[in-house]
Amino acid sequence: MKKQHILIAVAVTAIWGLNFSVIKIGLKSVDPLILAGIRFALCALPAVFFLKRPQVAWRYIIGYGLVFGVGLWGVVNLGIKAGVSSGISSLVLQFSAFLTILLGAVIFREKLSRFQYLGMAVALVGLFSVTFVTDGTVTFAGVALVLFGAAAWSVANVIMKKAKPKDTLSFMVWSSLFSPVPLFLLDLVVNGTKGYTELPHQLGWAAVLSLLFQAYPNTVLGYAVWNWLLREYPVSTVAPLSLLVPVFGMAGSMVIFNESLPPLKLVAGALIVAGLVIGLYGKRLAESRSTARIPSSVSR
Repeated sequence: MKKQHILIAVAVTAIWGLNFSVIKIGLKSVDPLILAGIRFALCALPAVFFLKRPQVAWRYIIGYGLVFGVGLWGVVNLGIKAGVSSGISSLVLQFSAFLTILLGAVIFREKLSRFQYLGMAVALVGLFSVTFVTDGTVTFAGVALVLFGAAAWSVANVIMKKAKPKDTLSFMVWSSLFSPVPLFLLDLVVNGTKGYTELPHQLGWAAVLSLLFQAYPNTVLGYAVWNWLLREYPVSTVAPLSLLVPVFGMAGSMVIFNESLPPLKLVAGALIVAGLVIGLYGKRLAESRSTARIPSSVSR
């Protein structure tokens, strides 16, 4: 990758990692489901009037909007509100990588390698370790909700793979149309009208900036740039950089919310990231090492 493109990719992962802390700032005043609903309303409007509808079946556009907007970010907002820190949320959400692999095995008949099994095992040990963190940044309900969000993200990845949209920006914008109304209705059913009657008083400058950041740099710009990089370079070159997301997520939570990093949390985080590296890139690394050994053995 060109140096400037590496910097752009790192900037996107920084935005994605920081977004978890930005969400938490918005949640200090706005209900989780309403916050997610406004976010995706901003993603869709007014851009939907300027971008052509992606040439994919409606079921993919609607399905992605519901799963990505409601199942992923609506539920992750609930998880953060339930007491899990923004740093831990960014870490636990990475389990989507393994859940996507498992879905791929079931739906697309993709075979799992021993590295993927090993990586999942290591990451699960890390996740189990997270539950023993006692500094107030982890709750069982919060972790469970974020894991549900990870599962939803995996389903969204499968929908994206089946849809294969040529214009991913248009796909993101149009699918976002189908997220706000279900989110608003869910909040109405669960919490009644309180969140809406108090919303004008809750939308202070911090909440507004949080929503603008979530909608534009994080969702619209971030995913558009990332998918452009995936078109320009091999997936094997771009994808590993996504491992920086939980690093920036933890760093953002430390700076903004003074989140502590006791040894157990560091070990748990290291195990989850190590599991991701083994599961996603272990086979490739092993093959490259074996290939590099061939010339030396021949020369002898």
